[in-house]
Amino acid sequence: MVRRGVVVKQATLQTDKVPRFEDIKFARNQFDVQKQIVASVKRSQSEEGIDVSTIDAQTCLCLNLEDLKCFEVVEHQYERWGVIFHNSLAIQPSNPAFPTNSGLTVLMGAPKSGFLEATFLRPVNQVSACVTSSQRLVLSAYDRDRQLLAQSILPSANLANSDSALPPNTLLSITVENIHSVTFCAFDGQFTLSEFHFFV
Repeated sequence: MVRRGVVVKQATLQTDKVPRFEDIKFARNQFDVQKQIVASVKRSQSEEGIDVSTIDAQTCLCLNLEDLKCFEVVEHQYERWGVIFHNSLAIQPSNPAFPTNSGLTVLMGAPKSGFLEATFLRPVNQVSACVTSSQRLVLSAYDRDRQLLAQSILPSANLANSDSALPPNTLLSITVENIHSVTFCAFDGQFTLSEFHFFV
């Protein structure tokens, strides 16, 4: 697909095998991961900051969502790791249709339903997350000028205990250079997000 002179790579998931990030072999083969850092929330000014510009290339940053409180608005908590969220809320799902993949805490789009955005302070090359959605969901990556670079699509709902061909917590990922922001959009549906990784 070509939009405004930019080639847009559209990826749809294969339903016969759904990769997950706990499969370390998959992560290393697909993304050439050399090093992984678990990114924790900074809770006080006294905590030492991280200069993300000094992080080696091919380093995977994985956000520790368990540091977040239930119903906490998520925006600048991971800024020292190079990412800021918009329209994001931390929850511990009580609805069994939205099971967690690991841990208790996930992100959801709120107060606007079906939308969540992450902006990177330094361009990244790969972004991944596990998603559970009530309907089709699109992960889109944009450059500094807000031009669409690529998309990865969850083609249909994948709620637990449903007739979906896709299991909950399906991995969506995008690999393209110079990603400045990504959006998750389920078009007014509900979705949860966990295992948020990005690669510098």
